[in-house]
Amino acid sequence: MPRILDAPSAASSHPGDDLQVAASAAQGEGKREYVQRMFSDIAPRYDLLNHVLSLNIDKRWRKRALRALAWNARPAGTYLDLCAGTLDVGALLVRQPGFRGFVAGADFAVPMLQHGKGKAPYAVLTPVGADALQLPFAAGSIDGAIVAFGIRNVADLDAGLREVRRVLRPGARFVILEFSTPRFALVRAAYLAYFHHVLPFIGRLVSGHKSAYTYLPMSVANFPTEETLAERMRAAGFSTVTWERLTLGIAAIHTGTV
Repeated sequence: MPRILDAPSAASSHPGDDLQVAASAAQGEGKREYVQRMFSDIAPRYDLLNHVLSLNIDKRWRKRALRALAWNARPAGTYLDLCAGTLDVGALLVRQPGFRGFVAGADFAVPMLQHGKGKAPYAVLTPVGADALQLPFAAGSIDGAIVAFGIRNVADLDAGLREVRRVLRPGARFVILEFSTPRFALVRAAYLAYFHHVLPFIGRLVSGHKSAYTYLPMSVANFPTEETLAERMRAAGFSTVTWERLTLGIAAIHTGTV
């Protein structure tokens, strides 16, 4: 199992951190470079903003996603926290009563991982500097994987899904927790007003980053619907794919099995 915390050799920079770059990245142009740089920049305030901007609902969503992972079927297994950021999900998993396994927290924005160090002992939660499209794990070596609010940031969604499937052992589960767009008109209107106006303002004020919290709603708007994401998971080789909406459709959990 890799035990590294190094930036991927393919890292590069983008020409600017303005709204046009964010909009282009949300639609896929220069996405990898923008996402890596942006998350590295906002790492010091990321946890604070996550909880403030979601009114702490994100903590409940993460707990529900971990239940969907069904880790208790293999409590001593090896698990992957993909696009791990500041290691919130991995730390929550290793603290679960009865968990005796190991979690690798993989992300290519190494400063995010560095800000998550100390949330759990290194022996059970190890940060790994790695791109989601080229994971440093052997095929069939992982007992389960989870990604929370990160899959929409992967430059090639379908390739990312296939790469996760590659590293999972037969019978292992993959859980995706991601933002969605509510279906009910009134809820959607309030959600979009908050997402496109309040959230970017607070995000800029606290993080000091010009475009990170403008990229967020743009990336959600360009992300597949729940039904389409389920179809793409099946196309990547996952079976028994299910999904459920959370909190009036603000987020959704998808689960698939190898």
